[in-house]
Amino acid sequence: MTGAFNARVYEVVKSIPKGQVATYGQVAALAGNPRNARFVGFALHANPKPGVIPCHRVVFRDGSLAPGFAFGGPDRQRQLLEEEGVRFLPPQAGQSGDEGWRVDLDHCQWQQ
Repeated sequence: MTGAFNARVYEVVKSIPKGQVATYGQVAALAGNPRNARFVGFALHANPKPGVIPCHRVVFRDGSLAPGFAFGGPDRQRQLLEEEGVRFLPPQAGQSGDEGWRVDLDHCQWQQ
């Protein structure tokens, strides 16, 4: 992807309100490339302004957290989200993520 795509990703992510999350696919679609969720992850991993661009608010489509969260790992991502009031669902058999915990998307997914 291009620097222009990354810039669009950063603008979308800056729009996600505190206490809410968006999925990688959702961000890709809003950035104009709905089939490039993986590239959203690449862009966020290179986040030039971690305190300004809240990349911790982007999660997988099942609400699980990124195991490779670039700014402190999934424990830090979860901590940041919990500090904002994001609700988590307890582990269920067959689910991945941070020890199976995932964001309650029914209550916390951004509806732009």
